[in-house]
Amino acid sequence: MPSLQENIQRVRENIASAAREVGRDPGEITLVAATKVQSDETIRAAIAGGITVCGENRVQEMTAHLESDAYAGAELHFIGHLQTNKVNKVVGRVELIQSVSSEHLLEAIDKQAAKLGLVQDVLIEVNVGYEESKSGIAPAEVEALARKASELPNVRLRGLMAIPPVAGEEGNRGFFREMYQLFVDIKQKMGDNEADINCLSMGMSDDYADAVREGATLVRVGTALFGARPPMHP
Repeated sequence: MPSLQENIQRVRENIASAAREVGRDPGEITLVAATKVQSDETIRAAIAGGITVCGENRVQEMTAHLESDAYAGAELHFIGHLQTNKVNKVVGRVELIQSVSSEHLLEAIDKQAAKLGLVQDVLIEVNVGYEESKSGIAPAEVEALARKASELPNVRLRGLMAIPPVAGEEGNRGFFREMYQLFVDIKQKMGDNEADINCLSMGMSDDYADAVREGATLVRVGTALFGARPPMHP
């Protein structure tokens, strides 16, 4: 089996190749290692192998890894569903919250960030496939939530995130194209915040190369780096 270092190298090469295919600079794309259910030791090994950003899905796991300093040397993003009652465990502890999908959550983040005297970077999560089983807002609702974010002094909107449906015949490229157009549209409409809006997070282990071809600036990769996930902890 390939080593973690070999997997990291392969994924980076695939990202670079996909970027060059469409005339993009590979340096524009950030690989986010999705470290859900990984051990402290595995996270440290990934960072030692060149990972610069880790993404966590669960607040409880993230808190435990922070206590053991497992993310030392890398940025930390929160990429899972965030409940408002856990905002105080996340705000100020991560560089970016990628999964904001309601005004209520935005306001809770802003309130906690104000208490800490900081500005929290966020992405709006878009349910681009209109799937009932997934969180995120409909594409038509993005502008209103983006404008709400712009009104909050302790929140900075950095862009959009999406988890498209399971790929069909064309893969997810159609959804990725839709997200890119939405990203460009929101960036133009939010003129005052245009310089801040530079993140489009989409693509995971099965489709990150296509996401890069369609404009992703962040790809969230777990299985392609770490292999099949171990069982979830209770």
